[in-house]
Amino acid sequence: MTGYPLLDVFWTMFEFFLWVLWFFLLFKIITDIFRSDMNGWGKAGWLVFVILLPLVGVLVYLIARGGSMARRDAEARAQADAAFKDYVRQAAGTGTDEAAAASAPGTADQLAKLAKLKEDGHLTEQEYQTAKARLLT
Repeated sequence: MTGYPLLDVFWTMFEFFLWVLWFFLLFKIITDIFRSDMNGWGKAGWLVFVILLPLVGVLVYLIARGGSMARRDAEARAQADAAFKDYVRQAAGTGTDEAAAASAPGTADQLAKLAKLKEDGHLTEQEYQTAKARLLT
């Protein structure tokens, strides 16, 4: 037998989990303090309160500013999502030039129709290449 019973192992794991959770919450609140729309003195006051009296400071902050904290998180997620979608549009080359974007699907559709006509035997290779060159220029 060992000198560390199984229940103590579970208790230690639980304490470690709470410790990690506490630091996550503390850092989340500190980042929210800096991200908020308060003036400098308000941010400094909350930061001192949260650091000097951590348990009371965190609980009071969650009670007093928890709703606006959730709103700021939602706004940050929406901005990050919009920035990502903007980046994808820019990287894909769509949405920057409306005329080119509008003509691209039509050209692709027409090329697909030309390929289908060639496969069905309605166009010769020369007719296909001529029509394809005309569409692409």
